Amino acid sequence: MKEFDLPRSTWRKSTYCGGNGACVEVAMLDDETIAMRSSTQPEHPVLVFAPDAWISFLDGLRGGH
Repeated sequence: MKEFDLPRSTWRKSTYCGGNGACVEVAMLDDETIAMRSSTQPEHPVLVFAPDAWISFLDGLRGGH
């Protein structure tokens, strides 16, 4: 498994972020790896996805799962 410098990655907050600041942040770690974390606990573990898994994850969210 590849290792990434997560603190130095470029994280962006979800456009669906609420007013309380508790948001999901996403970073493209490379062409084949997407990471997701909590904005309120960035030091905690992150979820890491391959592109196909990321698309399936988003499709599941959009489908209400």
